[in-house]
Amino acid sequence: MSEVTSDLGRRSDEGVVFRDLNKNGRLDPYENPRLPVADRVEDLLRRLTLEEKVGLMFHQVAGIDDHGYYGDEHTRDFLVNHLVNHFNVYQLPEPRAAAEWHNELQRLAEQTRLGIPVTISSDPRHAFSANPATSMAAGHLSQWPEPIGLAAARDEALVHEFADIARQEYLALGIRLALHPQADLATEPRWARIHGTFGEDAELASRLVQAYIRGFQGETLGRESVACMTKHFPGGGAQKDGEDPHFSYGREQVYPGGRFGYHLLPFEAALAAGTAQMLPYYGMPVGTKYEEVGFAFNKGVIDGLLRKRYGFDGVVCSDWTLLQDVYLPPPADEKIEARAWGLEHANVEERIARALDAGIDQFGGESCTEVLLELVSQGRVPESRLDVSVRRILRDKFRLGLFDDPFVDPEAAAEIVGNSRFRAAGEAAQRRAIVLLANRGDVLPLRGRPRLYVSAVDPEAARAYADVVPEPELAELALLRLSAPYERRPGFLQSLFHAGDLDFKGEEKERILDLLRRVPTIVDVFLDRPAVIPEIAAESAAVLANFGASDEAVLDVVFGSFQPSGRLPFELPSSIEAVRAQRPDVPFDSPDPLFRFGFGLGY
Repeated sequence: MSEVTSDLGRRSDEGVVFRDLNKNGRLDPYENPRLPVADRVEDLLRRLTLEEKVGLMFHQVAGIDDHGYYGDEHTRDFLVNHLVNHFNVYQLPEPRAAAEWHNELQRLAEQTRLGIPVTISSDPRHAFSANPATSMAAGHLSQWPEPIGLAAARDEALVHEFADIARQEYLALGIRLALHPQADLATEPRWARIHGTFGEDAELASRLVQAYIRGFQGETLGRESVACMTKHFPGGGAQKDGEDPHFSYGREQVYPGGRFGYHLLPFEAALAAGTAQMLPYYGMPVGTKYEEVGFAFNKGVIDGLLRKRYGFDGVVCSDWTLLQDVYLPPPADEKIEARAWGLEHANVEERIARALDAGIDQFGGESCTEVLLELVSQGRVPESRLDVSVRRILRDKFRLGLFDDPFVDPEAAAEIVGNSRFRAAGEAAQRRAIVLLANRGDVLPLRGRPRLYVSAVDPEAARAYADVVPEPELAELALLRLSAPYERRPGFLQSLFHAGDLDFKGEEKERILDLLRRVPTIVDVFLDRPAVIPEIAAESAAVLANFGASDEAVLDVVFGSFQPSGRLPFELPSSIEAVRAQRPDVPFDSPDPLFRFGFGLGY
């Protein structure tokens, strides 16, 4: 047990040190760390009130302010008044304050009737992308390429190393549930979630998903593990027109190539690796044998496929906010429609009942505990059905050791999170993920200290390598960093998703080409999606692709301090027309791609 103090204190009973969670002065079975997990679960399950069972089945968002404590008080309200004890944490302060916040939350949980500890979860937070609906930038943690960059490096050992380091940083902060990996396949190049995948090849993705889960969980789930909630079952990559089902216009997943089974392969690998939990996506299958409703409501997919065919008995949590509309306060000031696709006209009661019947155990981002209580009191949902889910949920809390010691050491968190060794490993991975796509006349690696014009590069970083000049006309060479283009759409949430066409257009395209024609230019493109760059590639002196890399990482490759070794984890299409001609569910389906899957040059 950690040395962090608890308001509850510890007791000893015949040599067993335990936390007296229900404050009755004796060692009860669920408090006894010597008993098998199954026995402890059953003992606690018998003690739970209906309200406590319902609270366990909701997974809310935690609010933290800059000082590391409760943000808007809703975390405290959900824990104390709604008995919710699973929280997805968004922005985090510095590590010591984050650890202290976590401990305060666990102390508050101790004050509840049975002292059930809190499980803190997190979306990915070790890379460069920042979208509160999907992932957080690294901040104080070590910074790595996006998962798609780990796929470019093509090394299971590297993925395992990343996951093990991320596990240690999560543990230090009290995060015990990773709302990842993303096992979807990037078969539709316009999809906004590609950066979180391991590419479009199912075999490569399967190997890397397994390494990822084993790095977080170990061979079995235990006290040093971070549980993985693999997503988005049964695969979210086959989006019609590449649109995302966070929005009604992206709700359809289509399989014109008949490859539904292909998208299941990385999930089969995740199950073989022992993923603790699973999360289905918002999307609804169209034109398959399954009912055309969102996957969390889809009994054929959850109960029939995941539970019965694959035998999965872990927790299945719905994706966030698919029961009720959400109103974002100013400055966003926006209504977010419930993602109950196929059940848009059903009320909240019907949606909950359908999800439970489909096999869902927990509702992500929802607050309507009173609706589920009412459904049970009316006899529409038997309490025994709740017991099935609560048993699974409690089992993971016990396996993770949360009932025995949920606290973390704030001083250790300050030393572990983002330490120099972890940061160096992430920075090396950024370099390993970079792909050299073109190198005309072997212009790279650069030598000496050329006169260099830089755009979207920190001049101070570049001065360590070259003589930086203020105008292209004064330069021998230029270095231009770009990000894959996307359509800027109205609305707060829509604006966060990089979606739509993949080609540079209009003034932006002309600005880029003008520079390339004025001075030999090395172009580096951040590929969170497969950009369409035929004209840019044709007129560049060299082209690099990165998947999350600092200026220093790119400069190290440009100047030969690091040999490029990455390989494309997806095809780069030759035109936007080729993109539109692709079948969303089929890999390697771009006619005459500019660069094929697996392409990459070296020096």
